[in-house]
Amino acid sequence: MNIAILLPYKENFSSQYAGAVSLFVRDTTSKSQYKNTITIYGQTKYKKKLLKNYVNLNFQKNIFQSNNKIYVEEFLRNEEINKSDLIEIHNRPTYIKILSKKTNAKLILYFHNDPLTMNGSKLLTDRKELLKVTDKLIFNSKWSLNRFLKGFDLLKINNEKLIVLNQSAKKTKINLNKKRKTITFVGKLNLAKGYDLFGNAIIKILNTHKDWKGIVIGDEPREKHIFKHKNLKVLGFKKHEFVLNNFNTTSIAVVCSRWEEPFGRTSLEASSRGCALIISNRGGLPETTDHAIILKSLTVNELYSKINLLIKNKNYRKSLQRKNYKSFKLSHEYITKLQDKIRDTIFKINSFNIKKINSYTKFKILHITNFNERYDGRLHYNTGRRINNGFIRTGHNVLAISDRDILKQNKRIIDIKGKKYLNEKIIRCYENFKPNMIVFGHADNVSNETIQYIKSIDKNLKVAQWFLDPVTKNGPDYSRNKERITTKADICDYNFLTTSPKALEFKLNNAFFIPNPCDEAFEILNNYENDCTSDLFFAMSHGVHRGNLKSGKIDPREGFMNKLIRMNKDIIFDLYGMNNKQPVWGNEFLLKISNSKMGLNLSRGEPIKHYSSDRIAQLVGNGLLTFIDKKTKYNDFFSENEMIFYNNINDLTEKIQKYKRDVKSRKKIAKNGKKKYFKFFNSNLVSQYIINKTFDIKTNKVFWEIK
Repeated sequence: MNIAILLPYKENFSSQYAGAVSLFVRDTTSKSQYKNTITIYGQTKYKKKLLKNYVNLNFQKNIFQSNNKIYVEEFLRNEEINKSDLIEIHNRPTYIKILSKKTNAKLILYFHNDPLTMNGSKLLTDRKELLKVTDKLIFNSKWSLNRFLKGFDLLKINNEKLIVLNQSAKKTKINLNKKRKTITFVGKLNLAKGYDLFGNAIIKILNTHKDWKGIVIGDEPREKHIFKHKNLKVLGFKKHEFVLNNFNTTSIAVVCSRWEEPFGRTSLEASSRGCALIISNRGGLPETTDHAIILKSLTVNELYSKINLLIKNKNYRKSLQRKNYKSFKLSHEYITKLQDKIRDTIFKINSFNIKKINSYTKFKILHITNFNERYDGRLHYNTGRRINNGFIRTGHNVLAISDRDILKQNKRIIDIKGKKYLNEKIIRCYENFKPNMIVFGHADNVSNETIQYIKSIDKNLKVAQWFLDPVTKNGPDYSRNKERITTKADICDYNFLTTSPKALEFKLNNAFFIPNPCDEAFEILNNYENDCTSDLFFAMSHGVHRGNLKSGKIDPREGFMNKLIRMNKDIIFDLYGMNNKQPVWGNEFLLKISNSKMGLNLSRGEPIKHYSSDRIAQLVGNGLLTFIDKKTKYNDFFSENEMIFYNNINDLTEKIQKYKRDVKSRKKIAKNGKKKYFKFFNSNLVSQYIINKTFDIKTNKVFWEIK
């Protein structure tokens, strides 16, 4: 894994004036398992660098262009020569906007400051874009993370993308008994850091406790706060090692910042060295240790009283020192292991790529369709469940979401149709389940924005849809069905429908035919073995969700069927969903169909290549001799020894009459039809085909592809 770390422009990656970012990068890089493949890029005028694997980006400045932009472009020129797998950007959200458009490398952005004060993350729109284009966003404290999340709908946040990774300090052996009577302040000598408070308080302390000393490390050329006392040493800027060594012998460390410290490196390091700490309750300072005195107010008197308390109460002071030292865990080694784990996680996901996938790979699938739970089993025998059964039987891990049941159960005044709840639930399910693939089946209420959001989080996620309804131009609901399938087509990697894509009147990219699958648990009858009482079974409805016939509604198939009845007076028809005879569902459907020798597969609308309603799986799959219009081209799949094809109503009449009489041929053809349907059109094969196509798994062509 080649890793590039891009520092902020003019960050001093040098022992001279090294800032918190440079120190963090140095300390973690030197401990990382990837230290030999990490390159640090920056721009500093100092010659002595903190690490050898540092590259200084030299470029010609331009008064008409942002130096930050030129700096990033110079970095990208280096990337063209030495490509990185992962680029880690520190404290510059604006760099992400450029890099996300010009590199395919994974991107991590580290926040060391308050996100709401930084260009590129001040606005909610900026932060949403950062969440979309980065692979991880890392914050040095919970406080910084919460600032970033201000204004977000937390239900739509991918929490795994947001990580708190504290700064670290070197853990070393300290003899607490060798602590001196010193009080230390480290940082910029300005109002923001509260140096004026410390200065005034320390003078009072040193006047009261003449055997104690004060030490100040830091400078500030922009502000002048001068405090003098014979026991106060103001040392100016010192190298980092000097600061740490000073903390080794310091008894009390003070961090009385007025500004919201995103974390607080000074308090962290003082804690690691066993100092008794006094801190303000600002920003992420309280996250640096669990054993500090927190100032109730930022006043000279309050600070004086707390220092005075620690000086006078030796046991309390020693207790805080001991607790800080013994409980300290944010060592360079500990934080670097967490950091490397984050890197590993990104590339563990990334290694799940197409080249390594084969037909034996087991996937996690989020399957969203209407499982009709609200109908209490009446519509249990549906294609969604057949496909779901296939996913499970072929060894995949499936999380099923019944979208329309969720809509029905979660309507609110502020969410009339329940769509908001549904889409938020899908995001939550994604975050908890982390599927490799999302599969839709007629999930019209899942918004494209929801899926685009999830895909922006997981670039390796595959999305597919299956669609069963007719899409013939002269068929029922053509415009609506066309819109339903095309609306999601662009966000899906592949589309699967029970109509030949070549027969469509519109273009549908990455579209493939799938047959209506039969299922070994659903199609359990073998009617060809029985002497059934009815000759021909036909069932239809005015909509599966209605259950009953709709008054005044006429289905064009009724005219065809009534004419067929008149032409075949001697045929015993068993008809449902017409002529005031209600449709049958669930187990009642199985009971009714078990009494018929033959079945008519008559779908709504004009026949189109390879389209059939899902009724065909129930007819053929239960061992009925099945008749189907020749214009469906199902003779591409079945011979006349497996299924009966008719040209028109007269031809159908002749063939019904023939096979009523020819019992032996009827049973043989019905048996052959079921055998072939179960061999080539079963739910296991259909479901695995959806997976194989979506992940571009190279296998032998399936039967219906060859045909």
